[in-house]
Amino acid sequence: MNLVSVLNNRRVVLGVSGGIAAYKACELTRRLRDSGALVRVVMTPAATQFVGALTFQALSGEPVGVSLLDPLAEAAMGHIELARWAEVLVVAPASANVLARLSHGLADDLLSTVALASSAPLVLAPAMNQQMWAHLSTLANVATLRARGAHLLGPASGAQACGDVGAGRMLEPAEIIDALEALFSPQLLKGKRVLVNAGPTLEDLDPVRYIGNRSSGQMGFEIARGAAQMGAQVTLVSGPVDLKTPSGVQRIDVRSARQMRQAMLDALPGHDLIVAVAAIADYAPLASSSTKLKRSAANLQLELVPNPDILAELATVPGRGYLVGFAAETNDLEANARAKLKRKGVDAIAANWIGRPGLGIDCAENALTLIDLNGSVDFPAQGKAALARALLTELAGRLPK
Repeated sequence: MNLVSVLNNRRVVLGVSGGIAAYKACELTRRLRDSGALVRVVMTPAATQFVGALTFQALSGEPVGVSLLDPLAEAAMGHIELARWAEVLVVAPASANVLARLSHGLADDLLSTVALASSAPLVLAPAMNQQMWAHLSTLANVATLRARGAHLLGPASGAQACGDVGAGRMLEPAEIIDALEALFSPQLLKGKRVLVNAGPTLEDLDPVRYIGNRSSGQMGFEIARGAAQMGAQVTLVSGPVDLKTPSGVQRIDVRSARQMRQAMLDALPGHDLIVAVAAIADYAPLASSSTKLKRSAANLQLELVPNPDILAELATVPGRGYLVGFAAETNDLEANARAKLKRKGVDAIAANWIGRPGLGIDCAENALTLIDLNGSVDFPAQGKAALARALLTELAGRLPK
């Protein structure tokens, strides 16, 4: 159950074409290697004018291919060997010129020849001036490539190096990694709708102070990301966190527990799986001051009132999907989790230790025990992304087919 990235040991040929976005391919190479992928880089001659081949050799740990007519490589039919080796061919950035050549089946350099000779999935991350992207020729080339099964990632919109603003920016490396993980993830949740909440809720005392629970939101965001990669339609209700919305996930932002309650109840209908990860504040101030409370030498007394029990309320909604709550415990983990399971009326509780070195809040790793009325399943300590996939794999098997 100790899963690593689905990209681990995957063979990736990364094609880099000419354009200022070629610098992003350096970060993409590093992230692919961090995910455990085996990477071989192929550059067009124009790409080498922006980033040197030696840079990619250092990042990938493999020789970089540039020339189709390299006598040393082609003595062993290097372009065919590369094409057969690849499990996926990623072209990032994919310039307008490369898109045109690929759509017409040209094979006049190493990258286009490898693409034509390979049966691996073709993933393209376009990058070009916004007017070039909008040109009818480019749109026709893209339509042709899509019709042949190529996966188009982006482009994004925004400010461009030339000074223009519009569509044509290459997606960020993290977004491309998300898409590649989705490509290789078993589609165990395809056709399912998944609702996740994450992060803390904050209850305002005055315009500058609040009370709340500690939570980075990372575990919930990884569950949302993993569910989307497994093919689900995902809604994520998040308290205040400094995390980017996972690719393909619809996000709803809230601040307080009452806002969280309303957002979850509004979103609940039609979802097959609900994973309640959020660290919702149990109490809120009876009254919030509209002006800043001034410091004084006297003790400050606050009257707190219970917040709504969102998890228990969700459990009572007729026709709801499979509902999983989270329990963060400092002691008696399984006993406390089983008591919460019964008290809340949910289908399962995912329990984890807090306060232990290297696990839980503000840590890269976590461990879980999934508890229901029939027993328990342990998920050992691992990175939160891998843990999320392990948990979702287990939960997918519990949903109606």
